[in-house]
Amino acid sequence: MNEQPDLPLWEPSAARLAGTHLTAFTRLAETRWNRRFPDYGGLWQYSVDHSASFWSLLWDYCGVIGSKGDNVLVNGDSMQSARFFPHARLNYAENLLRRRDDAPAVLFWGEDKIKRQWSWRELYDMVSRLQQALRAEGVKKGDRVAGWMPNLPETLAAMLATASLGAIWTSCSPDFGVDGALDRFGQTEPCVLFCADGYWYNGKAFDYRDKLAHLAGELTGLTRIVVVPYLDQANAVARALPGGIALDDLIAPYPACDIPFEQSGFNHPLFILYSSGTTGKPKCIVHGAGGTLLQHMKEHQLHGDIHKQDRLFYFTTCGWMMWNWQMSALASGATLLLYDGSPFAADGDILWQYAESAGATHLGVSAKFIDSTRKLGLTPREHHHFPQLRALFSTGSPLMPESFGWVYQAVKSDLNLASISGGTDIVSCFALGSANLPVYPGELQCRGLGMAVDVFDPHGAPLIGEKGELVCTRPFPSMPIGFWRDEDGSAMRRAYFNRFPNIWAHGDFAEITAHNGLIIHGRSDAVLNPGGVRIGTAEIYRQVEAFEEIEEALAVGQQWQDDERVILFVRMARGVVLDDALIARIKERIKHGASPRHVPTHIVAVADIPRTANGKIAELAVKNVLHQQPVRNLGALANPESLRLFEDIAQLKR
Repeated sequence: MNEQPDLPLWEPSAARLAGTHLTAFTRLAETRWNRRFPDYGGLWQYSVDHSASFWSLLWDYCGVIGSKGDNVLVNGDSMQSARFFPHARLNYAENLLRRRDDAPAVLFWGEDKIKRQWSWRELYDMVSRLQQALRAEGVKKGDRVAGWMPNLPETLAAMLATASLGAIWTSCSPDFGVDGALDRFGQTEPCVLFCADGYWYNGKAFDYRDKLAHLAGELTGLTRIVVVPYLDQANAVARALPGGIALDDLIAPYPACDIPFEQSGFNHPLFILYSSGTTGKPKCIVHGAGGTLLQHMKEHQLHGDIHKQDRLFYFTTCGWMMWNWQMSALASGATLLLYDGSPFAADGDILWQYAESAGATHLGVSAKFIDSTRKLGLTPREHHHFPQLRALFSTGSPLMPESFGWVYQAVKSDLNLASISGGTDIVSCFALGSANLPVYPGELQCRGLGMAVDVFDPHGAPLIGEKGELVCTRPFPSMPIGFWRDEDGSAMRRAYFNRFPNIWAHGDFAEITAHNGLIIHGRSDAVLNPGGVRIGTAEIYRQVEAFEEIEEALAVGQQWQDDERVILFVRMARGVVLDDALIARIKERIKHGASPRHVPTHIVAVADIPRTANGKIAELAVKNVLHQQPVRNLGALANPESLRLFEDIAQLKR
């Protein structure tokens, strides 16, 4: 498989191009706007130069249910004051529940233990009964309803029932732990909490009723806890909780009926999502109903090429924005393939088993999962067939060029491999894929339509082919409508607009390529700076993760003698010892594959590497430990005990 950066790994066939959403949308745009768009770059440029026209046409193309209003964009010159569709009225849940037939809407696997399926009718009816029950509990527009839930069909139904009332949904997964959940829900104060009676992980059942009792006792304003059956002990768990009730008992009095959807403004709060919280308590990021819906429908249809009756499988938890992103695919008529548990169950094969068995057309995983599967020596195509699979999405961290090649060799050769990048901050993507464009190793295919994404140098000048700060220079609908309880907007300004006035600085270190794609080199707050030269950590990881002897790596900068030196920590494969010969090979590869500036001063083996609950390596937390500075929120880490491995390392004192 060719991995030369100037040659594509994959290109769409003429037959495929003819049937994509993007092709159909481009033809509609040419007719509506009376101009030609011979390539994606021209359409993208028009979409950012004529933002109101683009988002208005997208509303029509996607068939948004609601009233659009007369104005599309007001105060478009101001990032924080801009408002899209100021007179629109819609309901997010109504757009997702547009079907009510007997075709499958949701399939669910709980590892290899539990398998279930809901039709569109069954999903609609469950949402109807839950909405009635929540209304009877006093839930109204603007109230918060939380889920400390596994990725169950009932979690989706609870979210949709909440949204149908105009209330606000917020969630995280049980693996966050009590402190992580309190750091989040303690700020947003939900009145109703959905939880399960336990969950499965790696073949083991986890009972977390003691943690539920602790959480319930600490949350102000909580009046009801709804316990969802997963381990067949919902009634017992509910009886042990103050205000607890089993889901079946909650909805028993309410037969399914037509849902009265509460329509609200375009910017009415829909979701509260949380930042990782590794530098303090998580930011509570409020996203609006219209911006979330429209942005997701754009990404699903024009970029992901998801059609009615396609099947989208994204490995995620309810604590990651990709859960919200996947749920919105119902609005495009797709069937959701939900999974809960370890991605490495069944000897690392469970996700591939599910994708084959359920006939996934679109599969989404983390870059780390792809790399780990490659290092396990698995070749999914040898044991599985994916005739329906058209797209593989990767996110969470930069996907290395070698992993691009592995996907085409080991999974499927005719596949749109779309590395995507955005974040919780925008509940969507700045750069992502397109079924109409070629795939180059290591590159995100394109900048999102309607997203004025650029790369700036430290002085605010645009860069092409050089590394700099990822920015967005014009407003877009899925900008957060604010932070919870940040009435004057000052916290949001500090988070995104302090670096460059009136320009969104996302915090990624990036590069626009010759193909007009994008490479993400890591987080800009984790950028290394030896000798004053800025280096993205992903550039080092690309070289190091090619070694089969290394499971994963973490690079940080250590202040040393009025400069900064690069320190590389590695977690070794089982049975492998980091010796002088391997250290020399690693340094040599980094030197020639990246540059002499990238070569670490020290390479240190550690037994574990800290990660957030969403699976991202916690570079800043390690950097704080090295410099004897406090790590302000250990609750944000999935394995906080690992930080002790980075304390008082003799090798780093010389």
